[in-house]
Amino acid sequence: MNFPKSSAVVVILVGATALGGCATKGFVREQIATVNTRIDGMDGRLRTVEGTSGQALAQAQAAAGQAQQNGQRIDQLNGRVDGLDQQVQQQAQQRARRPRG
Repeated sequence: MNFPKSSAVVVILVGATALGGCATKGFVREQIATVNTRIDGMDGRLRTVEGTSGQALAQAQAAAGQAQQNGQRIDQLNGRVDGLDQQVQQQAQQRARRPRG
């Protein structure tokens, strides 16, 4: 009576192996095509983001250059204002020294 139990186990193992078999080439191709379509879509989005980020970087670099030029111009103007301020102070001191007559 051991024979039927062992044959049942063999039948179950064979059935599990047969049912869990390999995927067909067509199924694999369908799955790969789906994945490839998604990859192509993501690649397109990535290229768009790269283009946009490249433009943003160029604009930021241009703005940084302009800010540096503006800073240099402000420094020059500060020097001129300081010079004018000194002249005004000197003239005020000279007027204060002159006797009123």
